[in-house]
Amino acid sequence: MNGSMTVAVDLGLALLAMLPEHLLLTGAVLLLGLDIAGKGARLALSVAIAFVAAGAIAAVVMGAQGISGEVFPGLLAVSPSVLLAKGVLLGLAVPVLLMSRDDFEGGEFPALVLLSLCGISLLLSAESLLISFLGLELMSIPVYALIVLGYRRPESAEASLKYLVLGGTATAMFLMGVALLFDATGSMAFDTFAAALASPDLVSRAAVVLILLAFFIKAAIVPFHAWAPDAYETASLAVTAYMATIIKGGVLLAIARIIGPAPITSPMVELLVLFPLVSIVWGNLTAMRQGSFRRMIAYSSIAHAGYLFYAMLGDGAGRFAAMVFYVLVYGVVNVLAFAALPAAHEDRDRGQLEQLQGLYHRQPFAALVIGVAMLSLAGLPPFPGFVAKFLIFKNVLAAGYGTYAVLGLVGSYVGIYFYLRVIQLMFMSRPAQAHGADFTIHPNPRPPLTTSGFAHSAAVLCLMATLLLAVMPGWVLDHL
Repeated sequence: MNGSMTVAVDLGLALLAMLPEHLLLTGAVLLLGLDIAGKGARLALSVAIAFVAAGAIAAVVMGAQGISGEVFPGLLAVSPSVLLAKGVLLGLAVPVLLMSRDDFEGGEFPALVLLSLCGISLLLSAESLLISFLGLELMSIPVYALIVLGYRRPESAEASLKYLVLGGTATAMFLMGVALLFDATGSMAFDTFAAALASPDLVSRAAVVLILLAFFIKAAIVPFHAWAPDAYETASLAVTAYMATIIKGGVLLAIARIIGPAPITSPMVELLVLFPLVSIVWGNLTAMRQGSFRRMIAYSSIAHAGYLFYAMLGDGAGRFAAMVFYVLVYGVVNVLAFAALPAAHEDRDRGQLEQLQGLYHRQPFAALVIGVAMLSLAGLPPFPGFVAKFLIFKNVLAAGYGTYAVLGLVGSYVGIYFYLRVIQLMFMSRPAQAHGADFTIHPNPRPPLTTSGFAHSAAVLCLMATLLLAVMPGWVLDHL
């Protein structure tokens, strides 16, 4: 009887703790069924949003209630912080799905997004590198298809192939690292990885370096960033928003889960400083030279990935919460900017910086929203991006890495220029049309297309979240 009760309790925990994953898989299967039945175009978006929102709410409620435990000992576990992180990433997917209505009418896009989100959820719950590998692949493979699904220009196939090749390289490096770690320790548990961070054993150190490099590729850390600018620019806007926010956040929170609260010691400190610091500086400097908003955000995301890897240097106890808050702020304001971008007659033109010239005189709401997003990404007070960066560098300083914190801060403020450049174009320039490299003012330009009601709704949702984060950052942090 006691044995039966134990099994029942474990089964109940498994069903409850993995409720977000169950909802996502159920939604994906239902979407595929609707598509087969020929009703995907009409119901797909509503079904996807309902299941993703239900998964996000379930994760947040369970996290707030303090549910924790091992779902499968040594493989999957949940805790309040993990559940709240899931809720953040699933919540960010709702405005992304709303944006996708402009580009996708069938059930393919929502189904692939739900499967990818299921992989992200597995990544966050993983307690073993084996489950992390399964989560990484389930997260990544649908994205390869998403880039070409919204095929708008010939470069999309090349960008997807580049992402696929580098993604495969990351997978190979990750598996090699796991194999070396298993050979050295006989285990693939996260605790073993944390111990290997400070191990003098050469094989263990090689395993740690390979696994970290795999995540560098996934997060587009310099010099493994070549796939990001092309993929962000040639994918449809909703896919770009998904990659720049949810995929990026999932990857970085996953490596934070793998490292856990373990302190980072030399020589791993130098590894976690050198590449992210180069990414911060290179990403911000290169973003200044871009003529495309999407490509600019790609290089900006490279810099922001550097900030998040910097967080690994901080105190282990507050590291994960600071990263979740940063991912939440970064994700909300990025989706806000993408959702408010004015429509264009050609996908190649949408998001060109020249298209934003004089936007305030044509679409005041869109200009104001994008301006809020840019100021927050720049990390200027009183916008939530300032609080997010402050937490990261405060933790680095508290850990005793003052020099590294100063270098990171200096690199971060290099990026203020290109964010303010966008604001200058929108508010301080007259509307213009581009011919070659020159701007020519036309007295009666062709009326620009406006964003749809779906994109507008996504922008409003993200704007409300941004205002909440700006007004009550302490309340949000207390609940993470």
